[in-house]
Amino acid sequence: MPPITHPAISRRGLFGLGAATTVATTLAGAARPARAASVDAVSQPRDASADLLEQWRAAHGCHPLVPDVSAAGYRLGERPPTPSVVTKVTDFGARPDGTDCTAAFNAAVRQAGEHGGGVVLVPPGTYTLSGPVWMHWSGVVLRGVGRDSTVLHFARTLDDGYRPNRQSNGNSRWSWTGGQIWFVSPERRARSEAEDYAGTEGWLLGDVLAEVGAASRGQRTLVVSGTSRLTPGDMVVLECQNPPDAGLLKHLAGDVPGTRDYDWPRGAPQLVTGSGGQYVQYATLQWPVRVEAVLGERLVRLAQPLKYDLRPGWPARLRAIGPTVRDAGVEHLTVRNELVPQTAHNRHPGSNGVCFQAVHDCWARDVRVENCDLGFGLTSAKSITITDVTVGGRAAHHSFACRMQSNDNLVEDFEIERFSVPVPSGAIHHGLNLEGLSAGNVYRRGRMAEGTFDTHRALPFENARTDITLENNGRVGGSAASGPLFGARMAHWNVRITNGRPYAVTIADVAPRSVTVGVQGVEDTSSGLSRDFSGDLESLLADHGSAPSVADLYAAQRGQVPLSG
Repeated sequence: MPPITHPAISRRGLFGLGAATTVATTLAGAARPARAASVDAVSQPRDASADLLEQWRAAHGCHPLVPDVSAAGYRLGERPPTPSVVTKVTDFGARPDGTDCTAAFNAAVRQAGEHGGGVVLVPPGTYTLSGPVWMHWSGVVLRGVGRDSTVLHFARTLDDGYRPNRQSNGNSRWSWTGGQIWFVSPERRARSEAEDYAGTEGWLLGDVLAEVGAASRGQRTLVVSGTSRLTPGDMVVLECQNPPDAGLLKHLAGDVPGTRDYDWPRGAPQLVTGSGGQYVQYATLQWPVRVEAVLGERLVRLAQPLKYDLRPGWPARLRAIGPTVRDAGVEHLTVRNELVPQTAHNRHPGSNGVCFQAVHDCWARDVRVENCDLGFGLTSAKSITITDVTVGGRAAHHSFACRMQSNDNLVEDFEIERFSVPVPSGAIHHGLNLEGLSAGNVYRRGRMAEGTFDTHRALPFENARTDITLENNGRVGGSAASGPLFGARMAHWNVRITNGRPYAVTIADVAPRSVTVGVQGVEDTSSGLSRDFSGDLESLLADHGSAPSVADLYAAQRGQVPLSG
């Protein structure tokens, strides 16, 4: 059955005739013969976006199609703070005169970190560095005085300034992770180095704090084996086993009929336990979440509703998050990589920007990255806000990458400029990446002169791209062994395409239980992507060709904008 294409929908249409609906709804009420997307939306008293938002509000975190992204960003959507200056890089010998300032920058960051945090100020000028700035300490902020005034010129790639990082097939991992400014705990860095970067990339989890009972998507109160080791305000990791029968993966893909027919071990060996090819990172589903309250000896309330069910066949537990970095940031400066030609696809030496790895509640603000392979990277990151940022200069591989179970991150007020040197033959620019069981992430209020909506396989689910203008000229990627492009509840909402190419943006034909709302500038509704799942995907295409009254899904879910009439 084709995707539902109503220009306006009702509560009864999506939720059926009863007063209550469960997460397992098959959308029987909505699965009527589809009306053409060209029906005149002006004749409707309200558009689909307003109805969908009302339904989402009534569903309390468990709408069958619309993701709950209301908690994306630093401290679940708070504005990052502005701490005070405690030192300057010039106090440690940094000078904007072409001398190598790497040691001075890292010494200044260390000094601030070891004395409780604060701002490390980088005065105006262009500073030359030959290796990464390691942001190993919580509470430390690297701050320039403005992206036009403070420039960090990285004269060497990560290959040359840190270490090579090659897979057995010759591909460079710096193509999709690592940063010239790198937020990562020293323990996480040491483990990666000891494993030659061939092991897990994520959290170094600590003790099991409690076993968790069965629960439904949308719940916040959980029954646990005990609460003696749980403290309100703590960030913990809800870890859920990924069984060999792929039952959890089918659930994350929306439990549509095609998930039963999909050959999971053959199609997604990197995801499937027992397949022989599973990435160690995917043996469990890991979601960092803050404990809001301890309600008794067996009850705990989370700060966010569950994004998926917890079932007896997928044992779940709460674990200590382990070594990490939090409440740290970089702001008001430019990262300028030495201009070197872009290499063939996935052979990039690491002309990178900012990377957040296995850290939470951090930020990048008013930062420009030039001449990069990877602009801004999120690897197993949680609650990061990246705001008022730009990627420019020569062609990039990933302007933005969100991967390896990164959750609840916010990228907003961003720009990908027209590249000064275009993508060469044999190379690819992706754009806005989501991959690897990542959920709750938002790209919003962006302008893209390059790239596309790159959903990069390994089943990202419950994410949103909203209020974005793009010249849609990039390509989707991802290893074939990583399995499906899309999990459930992906939202592309109020997107303005300037070159008439719907590729990878109009996704109702390929993304299960998802919504494509208000895509403008194209007539065609096909994604141009191959389907992973057969049968009815139970997805919705709405307000096609017109601007929805709800312009920004994230802002609307947070109650920041009123509905138009």
